[in-house]
Parts: sequence; structure tokens; C-alpha cells
Amino acid sequence: MKKRVAAACLASASALAWGQSSVSLYGIVDTGIEFYNNAAKGGSFVGMPTLTGEVPSRFGLRGQEDLGGGYKAFFVLENGFAANSGALNYGGRLFGRQANLGISSDYGTLTLGRQMNMSMYVLLNADVIGPSIHSMASFDSYLPNARSDNAVGYLGKFHGVTVGGTYSFGRDAAGPAGPSATNCGGQLAGDAVGCRQYTMMLAYDSAWGGAAASYDVMYGGPGASAPLVSSADTDKRVIVDGYVKFGSGKIGGGWIRRNTAAATHAQSDLFFLGANYYLTPTVAFDAQALRYILREQSSSTLLVARANYFISKRTTLYASLGYMLNSALAANAVAAAGTVTTGANQFGAMMGIQQRF
Repeated sequence: MKKRVAAACLASASALAWGQSSVSLYGIVDTGIEFYNNAAKGGSFVGMPTLTGEVPSRFGLRGQEDLGGGYKAFFVLENGFAANSGALNYGGRLFGRQANLGISSDYGTLTLGRQMNMSMYVLLNADVIGPSIHSMASFDSYLPNARSDNAVGYLGKFHGVTVGGTYSFGRDAAGPAGPSATNCGGQLAGDAVGCRQYTMMLAYDSAWGGAAASYDVMYGGPGASAPLVSSADTDKRVIVDGYVKFGSGKIGGGWIRRNTAAATHAQSDLFFLGANYYLTPTVAFDAQALRYILREQSSSTLLVARANYFISKRTTLYASLGYMLNSALAANAVAAAGTVTTGANQFGAMMGIQQRF
């Protein structure tokens, strides 16, 4: 009996010590040539984008180890870079997209470190255009960069229902350059609020479609980028969206309310509605209309159309068109990281190539 118990213990210890593990290298390289007119300094722009094409370029390392009993340990290190120059994006961080580790099980996933927060997860299904050169990033550059430093996150999926949340002790330690770098590292002794952030999400997904809602609150801090320069300053976003699948396509739309309470108060609403459709397994089309209203100041409308040709499982050719209609006081550029003359309408186009590995 003692021998059998000893053998069982030895086998159990051996399984724990030699759990199945893997590490993989992955990434996307995406770039092309873009054009837009009515640039802020006059004339037109022709060149290569610095922030994104159809999606931002990146590479990463992802690893996991089976711990037994349905538990797995994992890590993700993900870099974002500008394909036109090789420069680091995300405030010059080596792993600016993600740098985290955690534990996953049937009860959900617990993640520690720099990670995507719920303001990004909530848009994944309903926003058919995503973080493209012509997208909602023209109105709110945070949305395609919704990540938090120094964060503890949870995400659980149960019979179609997804619940999640993050809490950051210091939401953004890099800065001030770049749309996702705000120089608000937080974690200051004696300041229990400065640069903190929390996000939460509730979603439901099924074979026919789904809906989701999220809430995001970030606090300012000493030395942070304007307008959140004090612990008393806040930036809040509520996102509600949904999508419906049909045949070879999908329709998605939603509403984003943003309230910034700092030296001056600002409130905005962003409405979006779009669809994608696979004409064949190798040809797909996307279209989206977005309406942005900055209360008591300005408004803009963005129309986007995109076509994809999948040469192979890894390589895609695409073309994207965008047209921005600005009110007299609006200066929202049609292209991510672009410029526009205040009050001018703007046309933008890009042809690009993307390869995944």
C-alpha cells in the first residue's frame, strides 16, 4: 500500500514538473502608401503611415504551460513598431502593446502587467473597421490603444456571457510622445488616486450576434499630459455596442459617450454603424459611417470603405478610402496621425499589403 501511494505521489510530482509548455513567435507587418488632401499646412500628403495601415504592425512572444487540473500559466510580450522606419510605437516602449503574465482556467483568466483593458475588448466584435488608417481613431486616439500599465485584470466567459474588469495602479508610465503615452505612471506614496484607472465590461455572444457594454474611468496625476494634470481630473467613457451576423457578413454598431472633467469640461458622443461581407473566401468588403459630436463646439462625419484580397492565409492586399466632413470649428483628420485644415472636408486613400506570421 505504501509503495502504491509513493508511486502515485511520484507520478503526480513528475506531471507537475514536466507539464506541457510552448512558446510561439507571432506578428503582423502592415504598410503601404497613403494620400490625403487639405493638410493642416496646405496642400496634400503622400507617404507611408507611421501608426497603422489596416492594423498596426507588431511582433510578440506568447507562452503557456499546463499546470494540471485545468490551470495554465501564460505570458505575452508584444511589441508595436512603425513599418516605415522601424521605430518603436506606444511611447517608445519595447513591449508597448502587451507585457503581462497570468493564470487561466475554466473560472476565467487573471492577468498582471500591461494589458488590453475592457474598452478594447468591448469593441472587438461590433467595430468592423478596427484600428485602421481610416477609423474611429480619428476622433479618439485612445480607443485603438486602450491598454493599462501596472494592471490587474480578469476576464471570464460562461455560456456566452463574458464578464471582465481591470484595475491599474498607474495607467501609463510612458510619455509624452504618441497617442497612447500620457506620462501618468502613478503608484505614488500618499496618493491613492493619482493615475489610477478601472474598466469593466459585460457582454453576450451567440451564433447570431451579440451585445456588450463597458465603463472606463481614468484619473490624472502630477506631471501627466494635459488635460489630466491633477488627481482630481477624470476621463470617463461609456461604450454600448452590438452586432448581428448574416450569411457571409456582419453588421455592427454602437455609441461611445466621453466625459472629461478637468480645467475645462468636455463631453462628446461617437456613433458608428458598419458592415462587412465576404464576396468570396478571398475577397471581403468593409464599410462604416461614424458621427462625432463635441458638445457646444463642433461635429464631424467620417465615411469609410475598404476592400481586402487574401492572396494566401498570411498575405493580404487591401485598399481603404475615407472621407471626413468637418463643421466650421472641427479639425478631425481622415487618417490616423494625419493633419487637416480646421473646418475643411478631407479625402484620404491608402493601398497596402499585410503579412502575418
